[in-house]
Amino acid sequence: MTVINGITEETLIQRFTNGDQTAFELLFRFYYPGLLTFVTHIISDHDEAEEIVQDFFVNVWTARKNIHQATSLKSYLFVSVKNRAFNYLKKEQIREKTLGKLKELVENDFLFQPDLFVESELQQQIAKAMEKLPARTREIFMMSRFKGLTNDEIATQLELSKRTVETQISNALKILREELKEYRFLMLLF
Repeated sequence: MTVINGITEETLIQRFTNGDQTAFELLFRFYYPGLLTFVTHIISDHDEAEEIVQDFFVNVWTARKNIHQATSLKSYLFVSVKNRAFNYLKKEQIREKTLGKLKELVENDFLFQPDLFVESELQQQIAKAMEKLPARTREIFMMSRFKGLTNDEIATQLELSKRTVETQISNALKILREELKEYRFLMLLF
């Protein structure tokens, strides 16, 4: 039997279960350092280990009437904090897994993209500005920018001179720049 400050552990347990705070404090001071070191080795986080061990002792005090059932106080304390440490690790593992999934969702899901709303507003403004272009200018500009045709290809398809195509694209760009001047900075991002 272990002796703590000249008092047997059995006597301290009896006094503790009857509500003696001094007995509890003696048990706490005797076992706390070893339990803290033990839990720190399991979870590798000293601050969390302190939290686990202190929380355990609070619960021990609250449920002190059940302590006398333990055959060995030392094994009861160490098994209990070990289980709490493992529960902590399980919760952390679940939390990390959940955070990882959430991070992946936010990074990859279209609805979580912060630029989505700015981009969609910009797209609406571009569509409005495109409607302000004369029909032929809009047609040439769309063939150039959205279909990726060269000026020569556009000229051939529409039976126009290459110079006319270049002029129409230049006119379209002037109009669009003026209509979208508030979004110039954002357009550089896209």
